[in-house]
Amino acid sequence: MGAKRGFITRNGLPDHYLQQASIWFDPIVETIIEHHNSASKGVNKTIVIGINGCQGSGKTTLADYLSTCLQDRGLRAIAISIDDFYLTRQQRQQLAVDVHPLLSTRGVPGTHDLELAIETLNNLASRHQGEVKVPRFNKAQDERLPEEEWPEVTTPLDIIILEGWCVGITAEAEEVLLEPINELESLQDPEGEWRHYINQQLVTNYPELWQIIDRLIMLQAPSFSCVYQWRLEQEQKLQQQVNLAPTVEMNNHIMQADELQQFIQHYERLTRHSLKYLPQNCQHLFQLTPKRQVAAYLAPNPLPNDPRYGLHEVKLDGVKLDSVKLDSVSEADK
Repeated sequence: MGAKRGFITRNGLPDHYLQQASIWFDPIVETIIEHHNSASKGVNKTIVIGINGCQGSGKTTLADYLSTCLQDRGLRAIAISIDDFYLTRQQRQQLAVDVHPLLSTRGVPGTHDLELAIETLNNLASRHQGEVKVPRFNKAQDERLPEEEWPEVTTPLDIIILEGWCVGITAEAEEVLLEPINELESLQDPEGEWRHYINQQLVTNYPELWQIIDRLIMLQAPSFSCVYQWRLEQEQKLQQQVNLAPTVEMNNHIMQADELQQFIQHYERLTRHSLKYLPQNCQHLFQLTPKRQVAAYLAPNPLPNDPRYGLHEVKLDGVKLDSVKLDSVSEADK
């Protein structure tokens, strides 16, 4: 329990989080270990686990929890965020000039340094012993930290966990892009240049990054309407962290409620798209309540070597996963 206690303290979580985590997430830890052992037979292989979830859904917390549990079981694991691969502010400002003004705002596909992300993941997955620098992005400053401040990670690793709101997202159909879906698109992208650019990034550039992922976990929000409140709580937590910092200038890019309402419209289109279409591509799907509690677990797309392979749907709604004999699931549940 020492490692989990440290996790609770590190994330400022209530003790009862561990009770729920043991029910829902500990079986995923076992699944990851089984997959790693199976994939590593005869060869040493680093497994990459992706976690998708809309803003404020708890994906960063889940990534940390899984990493903590895996390390406690003797595996070399690390959790990183796709957010740490955002383009620098200067690079985004140049995109805003060259392509569309909305691209100065971080977050959407097209605002990540994919070359850096792929290079970093490949280096972390290398079986050679060494040190790999992992980028860090300061959201309070809206800027990537200088390279000399990036932490170094010792390789080789057994498990890499990559989390992010757009991890694994696929492109939309072209005809869906024709009509704006919110005020931001209507007023600032009336011709659709911004949303078409983002979609093209998902067609041509992001699949190379997604292909590195071996297994995909999704925290599925009940609807996009939850995102504002969840994201507001994130921003308030960030403000608390900044209040403890010695420098006042870090406060410049923390958003107030009205700014946040505008900000999340940048993500609305793809968040709605992912909530509808991404679950079918996931190996592990957790359906959340508006209070971010897990309501049900599904295995929509199990892959070979998964304990649930061949069971297209396993809905356990509040039942402890490791108490269910998966080989006894009826045909009606498949």
